[in-house]
Amino acid sequence: MKKLFFLYVLVFVSCATSKFDKVNGVSFVASGEELSQQHVDPVLDVQANYAAIMPFGFINEKNSSELFFNLDRQWFGERREGAKQYIEKLHQNGVMVMVKPQIWIHRGEFTGNMKMPSEADWKKLEESYEKFILLFAELAEETQSDIFCIGTELKTFVNERPEFWNQLIQKVRTVYHGKLTYAANWDEYAKTPFWSELDYIGVNAYFPLCEKQNPTIETLTEGWQPWKTKMYNLVKQVDKPILFTEFGYRSMDFTGKKPWLVDRNQEKVNLAAQARATQVLFDEFWNEDWFAGGFVWKWFMQHDQVGGHEDNRFTPQNKPAESIIRKQYAQVKESRL
Repeated sequence: MKKLFFLYVLVFVSCATSKFDKVNGVSFVASGEELSQQHVDPVLDVQANYAAIMPFGFINEKNSSELFFNLDRQWFGERREGAKQYIEKLHQNGVMVMVKPQIWIHRGEFTGNMKMPSEADWKKLEESYEKFILLFAELAEETQSDIFCIGTELKTFVNERPEFWNQLIQKVRTVYHGKLTYAANWDEYAKTPFWSELDYIGVNAYFPLCEKQNPTIETLTEGWQPWKTKMYNLVKQVDKPILFTEFGYRSMDFTGKKPWLVDRNQEKVNLAAQARATQVLFDEFWNEDWFAGGFVWKWFMQHDQVGGHEDNRFTPQNKPAESIIRKQYAQVKESRL
């Protein structure tokens, strides 16, 4: 009887751990200044246990092979020294880190469409991108960061140059010994070829859910079902958990229609729709043992100066969605006490 009781306790603890041991993250936007305690306190207040630190490299055109990074003219938080300072300050506060270097193309063109005109240009881009990634992989190792992301929304690059990515993963493994992922856009993750070589299936979760101006809990929940089934089938196929490397919604009408939109449209502010969409995402995924958690898009350093009730952008800061996130992330902490 005692043995049976012991086994029951083991199973219960295992289930509780798989259910609640989640990445409860924020995507921490780089700034021109150092990270101070007043910038970290709002992250702690929302009960986040992870932050994504995102140093940037820049490309002038989507068919340009020249990648610029770690330059003095970049913002402090976009360079190696700034990323290191951010990571160390977050670690001092008990916040774990995913290092997620990203590319920005001039005028905000979509990185998934980046395509080189010749083999020579592909080779030049690959050489530059490898240096970019290994620079920050070495930083991730130096700072003992918990997750490293090898790329973000690079669909064409991945599809056209699979051998490069296989080699890059092996090179990253030689300098960094934590967990690896790649941030695939919602419409590319199912065909990303190297999930078996990584630790997480990384998904930027901007899935279209419904076309209603003011979506309800019911319509948002219904909209998730086919996408959720598709992700679960991939999990079973490659035996890796899903990690939402980005998730979030604009605080505006039609927030579930095309959640990936970053344009400066004038859709009416709809704080309740953002809050409902965020709550439904938590309800659908955070209790699944095949789901590792995620990073809300996006979180700015100057908390008191961003978001608010007149803002229709992504950040949940100073909006009802922030309270939804705080409540969800706090549940995880409470469950482990």
